[in-house]
Amino acid sequence: MVKAPVQVFGLEGRYATALYSAASKLKQLDQVEKELVTWQQTLKNDSKLRDIVVSPIINRKVLSTALKDTCEKLRLSAATSNLLQVLADNGRMKKLDTVINHFKTIMAAHRGDVVCEVTTAKPLDDSQRKQLEGALKAFLKSNEKLQLTSKVDPSIIGGLIVSVGDKYVDMSIASKVKMYKDLISTSA
Repeated sequence: MVKAPVQVFGLEGRYATALYSAASKLKQLDQVEKELVTWQQTLKNDSKLRDIVVSPIINRKVLSTALKDTCEKLRLSAATSNLLQVLADNGRMKKLDTVINHFKTIMAAHRGDVVCEVTTAKPLDDSQRKQLEGALKAFLKSNEKLQLTSKVDPSIIGGLIVSVGDKYVDMSIASKVKMYKDLISTSA
């Protein structure tokens, strides 16, 4: 088994890791990623197909056979076809979206991308974003690239919440207020 460059957790993580190992052995990593992204977009855009694929009413074997035929017609890679069939056989097609997201995380790590998510109380302007990118890049190795995404959550009041890989730093005002509130309530 080929070891994934980053560990993903849960049942979906196991499927994604197994897919990474299989696609790596077949030298089809990029092809599998493209196919899964296309499949994910198709399911998001086509509600009828999504309803059929995740329906508990449809027999697992029938769905698996239909997916196998579809994969052959679309000339999808063996790894992608096998993943879809295994998920259908095990009645886990509802988990496909999360499996694909975990696989994309593994592939980002494979390429040397470091996914960083920053949550702020209000949107960052360009100068703040550049300062933040500069500070975060100082923690990266030379062969790694920063993939920064930002979210806005007014409930944090101020400050930042930064998530880089498996590291999480909460520097929000809301967490500090909660800490002081808990401290005061325990001492009273």
